[in-house]
Amino acid sequence: MAGAAKNAPKRQIFGWAMYDIANQAYTTIIISFVYSAFFVAYIVPVDSVWRDTYWSIAIIGSTLIAMVLSPIVGHYIDQGVSKKRLLLWSTLVCAIFTCFLYFVGPGDIWWGIAIILITNTAWMLGEAIISAFLPDISTRKNMGLISGLGWGLGYLGGFVSMVMVSVIIIRADPVADTEAYISQHQWSMIAISIYFVLVAIPTFVLLKEKPRPVRKLAPSNWRESLNLLNQQRLQPVLFRFFWAFLFYMAGVQTVIKFIGIYSTGELGLSQTDLVAVFLATQFSALFGAIGFGIVERFIGARKVLFIVIGLWIIAISGMYGIYDIAAWLDMSVRNVFLVIALLAGTGIGSIQASSRSLVGLLASPERDGSAFGLWGVFNRLAMLLAATFGIAADLLTRQSALLLVIAFFVIGAILLTRVNQLSALSRGE
Repeated sequence: MAGAAKNAPKRQIFGWAMYDIANQAYTTIIISFVYSAFFVAYIVPVDSVWRDTYWSIAIIGSTLIAMVLSPIVGHYIDQGVSKKRLLLWSTLVCAIFTCFLYFVGPGDIWWGIAIILITNTAWMLGEAIISAFLPDISTRKNMGLISGLGWGLGYLGGFVSMVMVSVIIIRADPVADTEAYISQHQWSMIAISIYFVLVAIPTFVLLKEKPRPVRKLAPSNWRESLNLLNQQRLQPVLFRFFWAFLFYMAGVQTVIKFIGIYSTGELGLSQTDLVAVFLATQFSALFGAIGFGIVERFIGARKVLFIVIGLWIIAISGMYGIYDIAAWLDMSVRNVFLVIALLAGTGIGSIQASSRSLVGLLASPERDGSAFGLWGVFNRLAMLLAATFGIAADLLTRQSALLLVIAFFVIGAILLTRVNQLSALSRGE
């Protein structure tokens, strides 16, 4: 199984972790919080019937493209193509095309969608490529700790970029000075691109690539990377983990994608309340990823995952019964939700960091590139599975649809029991 004989020098680990800090700015600002809302409100014409749909086209489209390209990129890594060179290309494509969002103004819907298709695809590929370095810089025993360190510090990058954009750059009143408000959003796209490249420089300077034997590529070989049945035959234990990962990660992705809609539409929280929720989840995710990374070193990744899935089930159950809990504790719904957000935030960072380290633990050394490419595929499949929450919420209610999220975590935990090798591997045995 994958894992270096000893940890890489600290400067290399620092360089590797810096990429998580760098790339978090893109997904925080562009995909999750700032540009997505700006696109729907100001790029899409006011009289348009299809508003959220346009943004969904960009996100679903880039997700599907990344699902196809991730295993192909992983295949080329296994064949000896430089991970560092591939990472550089994905970074530059993401950053340069993000700058082009500066030229997207009101009404330029398809121009904006095209750019998001390119940048989000490049970002997702970069996430898989940087993760493929993990087995090269850490031992099996310390893989969870180093993965948690990188993932945790990534949330710090999200916080810094959020302050830079929302506090320093975007300051105009959207009603009183709409033109300046739009212009500041456009300039923030250039700022995020510059931030991404500058903060990623230590990665390319300090991180060294472990030499691989260069193999001659057969013209049709890359197609084999898209044959999931064949890939499952080659790495059966890894795929047993992937099926568990698909379901519990769908639960995580549901919370990430729908927390804003749920908190405002269902609980009636204000914009100030949402900022408080964002800060609570960012910092609890930071400490959760690092803290559970330390715990994983002693008790193993499998036990950590069961603990974190348990925390998630408690958190979502708390959301399901939030009104009864608030009445029983004589607290406001807002305050109860903030406590739940802290618990969920702890789980967001740790469950993703532990999952990334497990891919490194379970991957065959000669196929670790493909393993992380496939990890990207199942990560995107989880996003698509998470979208069923919206359908369930419309058919039932948002509160009732939370039972679907609990089911995702329960199914993931049940499937995880089939991956018994995780206990020994995560302790380096």
